[in-house]
Amino acid sequence: MSGPLYVPVLPTKPHAAGAFRLLWPDVRASIRPLWNLPPLPGVAPESLGTMVGTYVDPVSAVSRYGGWIDAPFGENAQTAALSEALAVYCELGRLRPVTGPERTVEQQAAAVETARRCLRGLGVRVRVTAEWDGRLGGDVRDLLDRTGPEVPLDLLLDMGAVLDDRPDAGKEALRALDALVPLAVWRSAALLGGGFPRVTADMLEEGPCEASRAEWSMWHEVRATGRAYTPLLGYGDYGVQPPSALAQAPAPGRKGGPPWGALRYTTDSSYLLVKTLTRGPDRIAVNRAAARRITELPEFRGGEAGQGEKWLSDCAHGPLTTSEGVGGPTEWLRVGDLQHMTYVVRSLSGG
Repeated sequence: MSGPLYVPVLPTKPHAAGAFRLLWPDVRASIRPLWNLPPLPGVAPESLGTMVGTYVDPVSAVSRYGGWIDAPFGENAQTAALSEALAVYCELGRLRPVTGPERTVEQQAAAVETARRCLRGLGVRVRVTAEWDGRLGGDVRDLLDRTGPEVPLDLLLDMGAVLDDRPDAGKEALRALDALVPLAVWRSAALLGGGFPRVTADMLEEGPCEASRAEWSMWHEVRATGRAYTPLLGYGDYGVQPPSALAQAPAPGRKGGPPWGALRYTTDSSYLLVKTLTRGPDRIAVNRAAARRITELPEFRGGEAGQGEKWLSDCAHGPLTTSEGVGGPTEWLRVGDLQHMTYVVRSLSGG
């Protein structure tokens, strides 16, 4: 069993595709994202192909080294059309299909068939968002029996949101892995968890907010047990957004949004959030000051550490006479993912 160094769970959204494209080549080569299509409620099957292309074309274009493409929020009536649309990117691109034990039989069968045609393997995404339920092991076994031995398999153990309110997440992950790893000759296995908190205006009112990287601690806890499979267990997270952000349906034509936002920065043990403004007369000054709060941290890695740090340094030292370089919500997410993914790869590789 072997696999990628890092598996970020990313939305098929412009900020995530843009961040992945801007990563330095050596960092990008160590990453295999699990791309997630957003919910597309009410979209008719005959329109899904065009809609899927809007979201997946940009991520397929930057997926030179591969990864997975999933539609975890697809409606039952959309299964056939979604599977057909995503199969194109698996057969002609470098992405792999995904299924899981809670999916419908139709979705499972379509993903397996795509995996057989594209010859790149199948991602088996097993969600454990609370305590491990032993019945899931049986469901996974049934799925694997229908898949057959000729399809390479990747285990994606998705723990969902892993925050401080789940102190036993490491133990639950171990229970799941102990049950799942023996079920197949997995090509790779990764432990995924979302540790970034949902950002609210209240949490930023008193100044910068710090949250622990609970999912990072979970992965280290599992690795420290010395199980035979742990040295080969990959790490994955949800970048700088909570898992719930992936489940938000797009709202075409929506304008406005809140008057605030946040810059995000990742350190060895925590996430830092600093409030920014999307509009108003103080926007430029507040946003440049927010970037300075990060660049003045003892943990700041310097403007040469990556494209995310470079943007933060440029913003922090930019003039108050122009709004150029102070960004907006999409750019702040892109910068957050840039610095985060670069730092995770450097941490995992010991660089």
